[in-house]
Amino acid sequence: MTQLTTHVLDTMRGRPAAGINIEIYRKESQDWIKVGTMITNRDGRTDNALLQGSEFKIGKYQLIFYVGAYFEQSEDPSFLDDIVIRFGLNDPQSHIHVPLLVSPYSFSSYRGS
Repeated sequence: MTQLTTHVLDTMRGRPAAGINIEIYRKESQDWIKVGTMITNRDGRTDNALLQGSEFKIGKYQLIFYVGAYFEQSEDPSFLDDIVIRFGLNDPQSHIHVPLLVSPYSFSSYRGS
C-alpha cells in the first residue's frame, strides 16, 4: 500500500513515546505547506498513515516532532525541543516509514519500510 508512516520510541525509557504531536509539511515552490497533524498513540504510532493514496506525491517533505513537551513530563530537562526531519519521496508506489528514536539529549531516524 502506498503510504508514509512513522513511530516514535523513547530510548531513555525503553518504550513507545505516546502523546507526541507531529506535523507534516510538503514543499511547494519555496514554501512549506502543512498537510497534516497527528498525535502518537500508546504504541508510539499514529492511528492513520501520515500520507496515503493520492496524498502521497513525489516531492520534499518535513516532519516536525514536538518532543520537548513530551520530555517536560519527566524529571529530566530536555535538551531537545522540536525535531525536524526533511526527506524526499520519489516513488509514489511505495510504503515509506520514518521512525524516530529519541531521548532528551539525542535522536536518530532512518528510512524504513
